[in-house]
Amino acid sequence: MKHIRNFCIIAHIDHGKSTLADRLLEYTNTIQITEGQMLDDMDLEKERGITIKSHAIQMEYEKDGQKYVLNLIDTPGHVDFSYEVSRSIAACEGALLVVDASQGVQAQTISNLYMALEHDLEIIPVINKCDMPSAMPDEVEDEIVELIGCERDTIIRASARTGMGVKEILDAIVERVPHPQGDENAPLQALIFDSVFNSFRGIIAYYKIVNGVMRKGDHVKFFNTGMEYDADEIGVLKMDMIPRQEMRTGDVGYIISGIKTSTEVRVGDTITHVSRPCDKAIEGFEVVKPMVFAGVYPIDPTDYENLRASLEKLQLNDASLTFTPESSVALGFGFRCGFLGLLHMEIIQERLDREFDMDVITTVPNVFYHIFDKHGNMTEVHNPSAMPDPTAIDYIEEPYIRASIITQTDYIGPIMTLCLGKRGELIKQEYVSGNRVEIYYDIPLGEIVIDFYDKLKSISKGYASFDYHMNGFRRSKLIKLDILLNGEPVDALSTLTHESNAYDLGRRMCEKLKDLIPRQQFDIAIQAAIGAKIIARETVKQVRKDVTAKCYGGDVSRKRKLLEKQKRGKKRMKQIGNVEVPQKAFLAVLKLD
Repeated sequence: MKHIRNFCIIAHIDHGKSTLADRLLEYTNTIQITEGQMLDDMDLEKERGITIKSHAIQMEYEKDGQKYVLNLIDTPGHVDFSYEVSRSIAACEGALLVVDASQGVQAQTISNLYMALEHDLEIIPVINKCDMPSAMPDEVEDEIVELIGCERDTIIRASARTGMGVKEILDAIVERVPHPQGDENAPLQALIFDSVFNSFRGIIAYYKIVNGVMRKGDHVKFFNTGMEYDADEIGVLKMDMIPRQEMRTGDVGYIISGIKTSTEVRVGDTITHVSRPCDKAIEGFEVVKPMVFAGVYPIDPTDYENLRASLEKLQLNDASLTFTPESSVALGFGFRCGFLGLLHMEIIQERLDREFDMDVITTVPNVFYHIFDKHGNMTEVHNPSAMPDPTAIDYIEEPYIRASIITQTDYIGPIMTLCLGKRGELIKQEYVSGNRVEIYYDIPLGEIVIDFYDKLKSISKGYASFDYHMNGFRRSKLIKLDILLNGEPVDALSTLTHESNAYDLGRRMCEKLKDLIPRQQFDIAIQAAIGAKIIARETVKQVRKDVTAKCYGGDVSRKRKLLEKQKRGKKRMKQIGNVEVPQKAFLAVLKLD
């Protein structure tokens, strides 16, 4: 146990975390790097340069003639995956805090750092990309010293691209990170921090043993789900899985026990023996709740079963995706899916398209609300069309987030205007260093779901960084806005919105749909309504044929007769004609500005 070091890397998106991990693996001769980003192996991860799925890998490093085993538990950097990050951090004793020398400390660096400090991890600060012409290592050093109060000489300057500073980092891990503490004779306690799906072996769980010993063939159970399994194969993780006969306290490894359904393996759960179970589970386990909901419908209705199969396969890889069947008048049969956040939703859409070749329509994303009726009963509503009758509702609560935005002082004005426009309330602002400031806001989650992040990036020229966490529910005056086409409500376009935004949003939606809905042989009325009250209307004019062209004289009654006949035909057409809402209309509602 004394020669094991478990550590993770925490950093903001794009600060060079995955590249640094590759350098460490290369330096310790764990793998030969043949192409960029060996740990991020999904095509999507390589293209976007982000880590979606965390990985774990073991290295061996020799210092002063003594061999050390270093377990790197990689973490995703994006705010949507903060629960996964918290479990990875709980499985470590130390963390490399990687900060980009040209960008300085950013919002997610800080939030992940606080999470690491809560778990009492030893922090090793590293300034990455010191070889860049735009690097400002001295200023960034000041920021780090102010943030964690460490000594200047403990900060390592490195460059993951050139390999500078990699040896110093490995030495620091061995010297500064404490070895795992635990009791080998106690009942088995192992923390699951990740799981992956293998199409031949089922679900493989990754864990770190906190107490006790696990041997091949042991009869184990998962504490929180209560399911029991046999450990068919256990072992350590290098670039491939290497089987072992037994895993001891402090080891990080995998277990294969032929699990078929992803819901049985929960990140944060505890593995223990059936014959000699531990008294209590490792703390911090929670069932991940989706935050953002959207309807996903196949463009071709015959693909419904294929879509279900694709979502089930995706769920094996990503247990935080939830879906339930639903139907819509406008779009037919589909699924209401729950996502951790907007990036998660985008990734799932992209993977459906790439890995399963599914063409889908996604409706406007929305969050979940607590609706209280007159008798004080609470229902959780994930879909605006499932709203009860307004007369039965006493009040509605919506989820709020605490957002922290780090920006340069030049952009404070526009960012505050943006947050106030999203019904945000300023909590406090602190100067991080020099001309950078951290602003805290309480904002309704529903307001940031659609376009907040894009706008923030564009008004701050890409400088501002954004991070958030849930901050409870609050009462709000929310109303349901319906869109009617020829008097028929289109359920996929209905939204829940705040009273103050309703009129403006209704008008803009009608104007937008007027441009997108193709003209028919009859007038189409597009209306926005709150309950029975129409608040905005636009009309798509009919396509007309000039039926009086052949009249070149004679009595006016001949013209009138022809026009009346045309009018009757249009009326009959309107009764049987139906209005197709094009795919573009659903997407356009997202990008109303």
